[in-house]
Amino acid sequence: MAKQKALNIRQRGSLRTDLAYLSMLLPGLAFMFCFNYLPMPAIIMAFKRYGLAPVPKDFPIQNRFIYSLFVENPWVGLQNFQFLIRTPSMGDYVRNTVGYNLIFMVVGTVVAVAIAIGVNELRNRLAAKFYHTVIFLPYFLSWIIASYVVYAFLSTNGIMNNLLVNFGGATIDWYRTPRYWPFILIFANVWKHSGYSSILYLSTLTGFDQEVYESAAIDGATKWQQIRYITIPLLLPMIVLLQILAVGRIFGSEFDMFYSLPNGSGPLAKVTTTIDVFVYNALRTGAQLGLPSAASFFQALVGFILVLTTNFIVRRFDADMALF
Repeated sequence: MAKQKALNIRQRGSLRTDLAYLSMLLPGLAFMFCFNYLPMPAIIMAFKRYGLAPVPKDFPIQNRFIYSLFVENPWVGLQNFQFLIRTPSMGDYVRNTVGYNLIFMVVGTVVAVAIAIGVNELRNRLAAKFYHTVIFLPYFLSWIIASYVVYAFLSTNGIMNNLLVNFGGATIDWYRTPRYWPFILIFANVWKHSGYSSILYLSTLTGFDQEVYESAAIDGATKWQQIRYITIPLLLPMIVLLQILAVGRIFGSEFDMFYSLPNGSGPLAKVTTTIDVFVYNALRTGAQLGLPSAASFFQALVGFILVLTTNFIVRRFDADMALF
């Protein structure tokens, strides 16, 4: 009886501790509910021809958006999706979105892991914090600011053209030459996000048992061998987890970057326009809201299917690395 009473007391204490931790989730859960789950019924806009309609006086909710969306607007089935398929340049937009994301995933992961390992290997912790802070700072810069920095380098009288002239070369009209922009966009994305991405890998590295490295050093393993045979295999679960999550965003793109950096240049549209930029441009030209809604629904659906598929494949090889 005394043991059972002591167990109940411990369970109540554990519950109080868990409630304290769970209460910290409330702001995030409230944000997720308001901005992710509450708007979900409006997904039917992708299957309707949306337009604002006057609300009858006897309707219980006097809101034009709600009345128009759920009552007045006619269903059009998959017509909005057919518009996406029939858009002449949609193949280019999908290619840009998926292609850039795949490159960002590969190059970004390699650079972020390299930064994390390099910072972790520095024995001077003050220097490590300084270098990582410098690399991390670009993440806080707006893409609008970054676009002005890029323009300062690539404009007609910019830094790059001045360097080319000084070395005896010819100037390049960067904003009318599409072939350079895949590399510019990849460099800009890696420059801005690698420092932030490396934080997750660095926090994982700091939790590794250092005795493993000491044993390897005693056995004669070089630093590169320790990284290759100890660090990278131990980091692999985190790398796989982040890639599974990244696959879910493969049909989305960083709108601010793709819209701001090309500076609205028409000749660059073929290599810089993604699905998100297309949706925004459609809204600007007055397209009825069902069309961009269909594009967003398509992105979300494909991302959801890709996450499930990727997680299933990972689980078949190693269940411990799977997301769920």
